[in-house]
Amino acid sequence: MDQSPLLICRARFLLPLAEPDRTRRIRDGYVLSRGDAILEVGPYNDDVGRRLHEASGSELRILHTRREVPSSDAIPLQDVILLPAFVKAHGHDHEQPIIGIAKEEPLTAWLDHAVNPYTGFINAKRAELTERLGCTPQLVTYLMARVCDIHYGITTSMVHHCNYNKYHCEDIARANEAAGTTMIVAIGGQDRFYTPELLDKPEDALRRLDAALAIQTSSRRTRFVPGPDQDFSNSRAVLVPQKAWARAHGTLFHIHSSEEPKTTRWFTEAIEPGLTPVEYFDQIGILDAATVLAHQVNCGPRDIEILARTGAAVVHNPLANTILGSGMPPVVEMLTAGIPVAISTDGSGSADNQDIIAAARLAAQYQKARHQDATLLPSQQLLEMITVAPNRILRMNQGELTPGRQADWILIDLARPNLVPTRLDNLVENLIWAADGSEVDTVVARGRLLKHDGVVLPFLDGTTPASVMLRVQSLSEWFVEYREAAPALSGTGANR
Repeated sequence: MDQSPLLICRARFLLPLAEPDRTRRIRDGYVLSRGDAILEVGPYNDDVGRRLHEASGSELRILHTRREVPSSDAIPLQDVILLPAFVKAHGHDHEQPIIGIAKEEPLTAWLDHAVNPYTGFINAKRAELTERLGCTPQLVTYLMARVCDIHYGITTSMVHHCNYNKYHCEDIARANEAAGTTMIVAIGGQDRFYTPELLDKPEDALRRLDAALAIQTSSRRTRFVPGPDQDFSNSRAVLVPQKAWARAHGTLFHIHSSEEPKTTRWFTEAIEPGLTPVEYFDQIGILDAATVLAHQVNCGPRDIEILARTGAAVVHNPLANTILGSGMPPVVEMLTAGIPVAISTDGSGSADNQDIIAAARLAAQYQKARHQDATLLPSQQLLEMITVAPNRILRMNQGELTPGRQADWILIDLARPNLVPTRLDNLVENLIWAADGSEVDTVVARGRLLKHDGVVLPFLDGTTPASVMLRVQSLSEWFVEYREAAPALSGTGANR
């Protein structure tokens, strides 16, 4: 029997986002969990409080916050919104130190001028930087990504571990395990049209995946899947074996697709003549319900039909897609066709932050304006696209509050000017349209506090967010110095 203490939180508003009615809004609700799992969710009343105290006694741990309403209640009310923690279906944990670098450039130029130089820098200078930082530069970078996710209420993610990062899977697992978050690591790779020293052979990619399984065995919260980087950078020779590996091991398969217009046009005209990336994927047999495509911005005339037929999912990243000038995908048409679509943030280098609420808001603003229809992508649907939908796509056990689900939930601080007034009838709308992301006051993952009263707490290994941020600041400054003297790169995709 699980001897973990019981944890209860009572909130002014509760959004379970659970079946049979995901739209249910509860005034004065509670969540009770033990260890990793949720035990009870529902409306709170005095009888609930008495029952829990009588049954649990001193075993019951009550979550108190700075927004507690003064009262004599046995289980005090917190003036917050309680809802599932956010689930991020696509991101990159190596980008925080490159925020603001090569900003006004399209995707492939930005990869050559920011991402590839930075990951190459920390790979080539690993020993020297480790001595200066007290740990590897990769670990510092990945720990910073965990701080950022937790700050914005993201407890579960699939990260695309690409470029030189693919050589450092141990570090990303170590960072995730220390942070207490849940992660799928899609290990990147490429065999064409990329920085030459990063090119793989099929056996290299498979060997890397097999090695990752050993890391996974000793990890509680980290899993690994194939994640070949881009449609243009991977030929049949490496894609087909990696998809076969995914099918043999029962895992997801993740890849960037049709992200940037110039590169997508170049792909169709010169790389796989006459085929869009989706048609190419379909032709070689790698699309199915376990395939997750990031972006899918620049669709061809048959792409939506193919994705709907094969069951592949799409992760939409509106912050990065607009900042890099890549365009925006036909999200409404995808959803109408029955394609699973989640909204995500991408990496901080292209999106600037991990504010997933801002990503959801931007996704809706664009589609409403494009179609000149304010009814599209309503607030409830957007909230589900950063909780319920990505949970389904990633095959996780989070994303909603119901008994048996993993105990991942967040509290939204209502004592902010932009969230006053918040009532039962407008709280979902306020979350999407009025919140700025900083209102995430408390974060619980697997029943453990990761953020409390607005402060990200020390990690399981004792690492403090302040120490991580200090080292990342130094690392970013060293990279800028390195970049000024380093030879320019121009080998990625259409940036040739």
